[in-house]
Amino acid sequence: MSKVMVFDHPLIQHKLSILRDERTSVKEFRELISEIAELMCYEATRNLPLEEVQVKTPVGIATCHRIAGKKLAVVPILRAGLGMVDGMVAMMPNVKVGHVGLYRDPETLEPVKYYFKMPPDITERDVIVVDPMLATGGSAVAAVQFLKDEGVKNIKFMCIIGAPEGIAAMQKAHPDVDIFVAGQDEKLNEHGYIVPGLGDAGDRIFGTK
Repeated sequence: MSKVMVFDHPLIQHKLSILRDERTSVKEFRELISEIAELMCYEATRNLPLEEVQVKTPVGIATCHRIAGKKLAVVPILRAGLGMVDGMVAMMPNVKVGHVGLYRDPETLEPVKYYFKMPPDITERDVIVVDPMLATGGSAVAAVQFLKDEGVKNIKFMCIIGAPEGIAAMQKAHPDVDIFVAGQDEKLNEHGYIVPGLGDAGDRIFGTK
């Protein structure tokens, strides 16, 4: 079964409290999404392998450690996932970014892929899929499956707010994908919104509400 990491760091929790506030402006909301993603990136990359290197300083030779040739990619689920990308890239400037867009078929209710663009070497990379909200889990489950269908082996999922229903759906469908979440909320309401949540993340990031 996949691990679920719920962040209790004071900085993340403080920023999350502002993010939830209905009075928070579009500008501040957008900045907070990016900042929280950047802070979460530390934990999501904790297990990257290191290799020992010798570095010549102005004073002598230092034995240091660098990431051991691990290739990474960040894959936002469109459109709200885009809000988390800048924070991730700030931490990992050389990371490649793929994009996956999907919508739910109104008749079958199944996720339909309308956009899928990945780095050409995506199968050689460890992938972090990002989306601010994990509600029912339908989009996240589908996005991860699309990546697996391409041959990606190592995938993690990162969100700001997760509902128990969405987390359970992800664990059932993809028990090999660890989940990183800043806040785990109570439930989904009858409309599929996370309670207490923060509203529609995409609308609040792009000012379309």
